[in-house]
Amino acid sequence: MFVSIGALLVLMEDTADVTKTDTSPVLQTVSVQALPVKEVTAVVDAFAEVRPRWSAEIRTPVGGRIVEVREAALAGAMVPTGAVLFQIEKVQYETAVAAAELMLAEARLGLRQANNQTTVARRQFERDGVRAPNDLALHLPQLEIAKRQVASAEAQLHAAKQQLADTIIVAPFSGFVTERFGSLGQTVAAGEPLVNLMDDTRFELTAEVSRENWTLLDHPIHGQVARLVDMAGNPVGIATVRRGGGFLDRNTRQYRVFLEVPDTAERSILSGDVVRVQFTGRTLKNTFSLPETALTRTGHVWFVDQEDKLRRLEPKILFRRDDQIVIAAPTKGQSQRLAITPLASFLPGQRVAPKSVEE
Repeated sequence: MFVSIGALLVLMEDTADVTKTDTSPVLQTVSVQALPVKEVTAVVDAFAEVRPRWSAEIRTPVGGRIVEVREAALAGAMVPTGAVLFQIEKVQYETAVAAAELMLAEARLGLRQANNQTTVARRQFERDGVRAPNDLALHLPQLEIAKRQVASAEAQLHAAKQQLADTIIVAPFSGFVTERFGSLGQTVAAGEPLVNLMDDTRFELTAEVSRENWTLLDHPIHGQVARLVDMAGNPVGIATVRRGGGFLDRNTRQYRVFLEVPDTAERSILSGDVVRVQFTGRTLKNTFSLPETALTRTGHVWFVDQEDKLRRLEPKILFRRDDQIVIAAPTKGQSQRLAITPLASFLPGQRVAPKSVEE
């Protein structure tokens, strides 16, 4: 019985059917794009915030009661240079000017008296035919003191007039009033803030550039012009490099480049905008420009060699420009075929069927 069961199981065992054929396996189709070796001009991008050149908290130089607040001092107002913002009560400062003028008149009178005494003493000695024994005999020390009293009185009068003029608070530069602190009837002390004023004509930017991108710039960069592009990719103006390099930012360890935006009608930026600053760098030879989609998540690109085999490469990315990546050519002066749609199933050395596509 056991022998019969064993024979039955052997007869029922599955067998693999192997069929020989001379047909070659179907190769995977891969879209490739010819990459010629190019000479390109590097473009370095950096983000920066647009800031006004002048932004100040206007404080009162003198103390007193605010007797007038102009419309130009209200928040949101746009004021030109020299526009009156506040008026401080000026009675006490007019009194100080009058007292200083009186002191100056008295000092000048004392100077005339000292001059007269010196002249009389000198003529007396000349008439007697003798020489004055010392300066005291000619009243010269008194004359010198009188001269200094006049100088002191003139300086005090100038200071009093300056304080009187400072009772009128004016805008030191044109701009927007962003915040107001002083109110009508308020008594303020010297040095108290009245308004915040932000420049609206001259802007500055500070861009940070990595060490790698710093080497791509055309040095020296002083005076170079950079393009300003908004977050949507639209050009909004230009900026001129005032200075850059020389030190690294202590937090980011990147080079800082300081730029200024000229006051032109072609610009369309506002203070507080975040823009992309595009620097034009030096010319690079032996490079490939490939679409950003050709770069895999692992940072590799795939080429198809002359034998239609896949070859993987970890490229040296020089810079990015829009949706293109510029890399250093792995072989000097030799074009390559790029697999523009890399797949996860790609294997190095795998033979494929390349299909050329237009750029």
